[in-house]
Amino acid sequence: MFTISPDATVDELLDLLAEHNIGALVVSPDGKSMAGIVSERDIVRKLRALPDPREATVQQIMTTDVQVCTPEDSFGSLMSSMTEHRVRHIPVLEDDEIVGVLSIGDAVKFRMDQLEFERDQLTHYVQG
Repeated sequence: MFTISPDATVDELLDLLAEHNIGALVVSPDGKSMAGIVSERDIVRKLRALPDPREATVQQIMTTDVQVCTPEDSFGSLMSSMTEHRVRHIPVLEDDEIVGVLSIGDAVKFRMDQLEFERDQLTHYVQG
């Protein structure tokens, strides 16, 4: 899991997103607590209004009203939250510390794996 400081520049943000081939970063002053999240969507929507976008800070464009989950939350509640709030990345917090980030890609892969397992079990049962 990768984080970025609220004081980092958008230029630094772009470098990190490209370097790690990811679509969002948790914004954290210390690598543990969460101040917000910044995504490709934030870059596209919020940079247009700034006079010098590449010198802007992450804090100027980050989202602070962040949908979060805990390790105990169900897959169904995670998917409902992503759908209802139209978000693609949800930080996972445990005792107010960041322990991970779940992306829509992670969720789709998990669901596909579930469906393949169920198909294989059914095929095995029918053939057995």
